[in-house]
Amino acid sequence: MSVPVLYFVYWRCCVISNREHQINEEIKDKEVRLIGVDGDQLGIVSASEALELAFQQDLDLVKIAPQAQPPVCRIMDYGKFCFEQSKREKEAKKNQKVIEVKEIRMSSTIDTHDFNTKVNQAIKFLNGGDKLKVSVRFRKRTVAHPQFGEEILAKFKDEISEAGVVDKPSKMEGRSLVMFVSPKQSK
Repeated sequence: MSVPVLYFVYWRCCVISNREHQINEEIKDKEVRLIGVDGDQLGIVSASEALELAFQQDLDLVKIAPQAQPPVCRIMDYGKFCFEQSKREKEAKKNQKVIEVKEIRMSSTIDTHDFNTKVNQAIKFLNGGDKLKVSVRFRKRTVAHPQFGEEILAKFKDEISEAGVVDKPSKMEGRSLVMFVSPKQSK
């Protein structure tokens, strides 16, 4: 007795593009508000008539506003429209500035030279356009004296006043005293 062999077929197909607009024959509405190539209103016409007008000009009929009553369609070159839209998105992404939050940690018993090093590092970060999270950590019995941390953060704030502005004043979070600083806006 033979056992039937099952073959699984895997299709190697995928969606090439994810279109958010309906174009040409995909538009199933009875009538649409039609906008011409130059942006002029052509009025409310049937979808088949609008499609005919688009084909006469060798262009596409694209549904721009499907939620409107009646839906708004435009006669345009859809390939060129998609290309220009992707070009605008790439340009916007290129001009985008990512702001990072850098953290500077100090202890409540920090020495002056170490403190000055942390201040210089903070000024470098702020001039680079990054935000800062400045934290003073308390270990063991130093938690009983948060006023030392407050003094350090007040001194730190005075030292970086040229480069940054305090967003959120100092606040206890667990065993740390935390303050947020953002760079000054240059004119």
